Amino acid sequence: MNLTPFKSPICLAGPTGAGKTAFALEIAQVLPVEIISVDSALVYRGMDIGTAKPTATERAAVPHHLIDLIDPLDAYSAGQFVVEAKQIAAEVLARGRLPLLVGGTMLYFNALHSGLSELPQGVPALRAELDARAAELGWPALHAELASLDPVTAARLAPNDAQRIQRALEVCRLAGKPMSELHQQREGAVDWPMISLEPSDRAWLHQRLGNRFDQMLKNGLLDEVRALRARGDLHADLPAMRCVGYRQAWEAFDKNDFKDLAERGTIATRQLAKRQLTWLRASPQRHVIACDDPQAKPHLLATLQRLLTTSNAGS
Repeated sequence: MNLTPFKSPICLAGPTGAGKTAFALEIAQVLPVEIISVDSALVYRGMDIGTAKPTATERAAVPHHLIDLIDPLDAYSAGQFVVEAKQIAAEVLARGRLPLLVGGTMLYFNALHSGLSELPQGVPALRAELDARAAELGWPALHAELASLDPVTAARLAPNDAQRIQRALEVCRLAGKPMSELHQQREGAVDWPMISLEPSDRAWLHQRLGNRFDQMLKNGLLDEVRALRARGDLHADLPAMRCVGYRQAWEAFDKNDFKDLAERGTIATRQLAKRQLTWLRASPQRHVIACDDPQAKPHLLATLQRLLTTSNAGS
């Protein structure tokens, strides 16, 4: 497949467990690609097993970007992702290679394809004030306050979603207008083609996800979480520790009760996959490949060739 020079990146999306990494490595067998991770969990160092991070061998075979960027104590935003992904994609194209954006963090894909709104920077003193009020009144009370200021944003947040409630209230205070209004003022959208790996049989995916979480436990997920807890500076409310698998393992350590961890982890992973599929099915730019089809690989390569040919012809 000789389609150089490449004119546009390609996105490869799909729910967790769909086989995105394996399919990306298949593409790397026929095209000179560099993989840009679209995964909010892979940015964290020291979180390898529960994130199904590509192995050292896989990363040595194909260049990977936006992996192991930050410490689990730190935060990484969709805005940071968009800036860095665009910059890396441009550099990869300049090297004559294909940027392949691979992952399942739909917030990041949405930020790329819909553009970003200009939100004010966080203010530590204001966040500390909101945390103190939450400690006194509870996050549901602050959620009710948000509902009066920004009912659109409040409607999509759970009453105990501390991080997002805090951020939405912060934006209301700093910008003087609701976050939902600011989100309507977006800039910098891209129209990079997206291939979406979606199972035709949901039971196929559910079986894979159950096996996947069991394998993570066998590979040492609990040892990984135990080491993270031993640091002493991490806690359950950090974005890193709210990642699926890590949250359930952290809670198991808190309760010293591991008997239903595999079941709870599998259920949480299936719920994540359901949310990812819901977002994908509402995405107008996606080109679907049934990842459970025995002919998925040739279908994927044929679709990729068509998209690259169209992209080159239209440039």
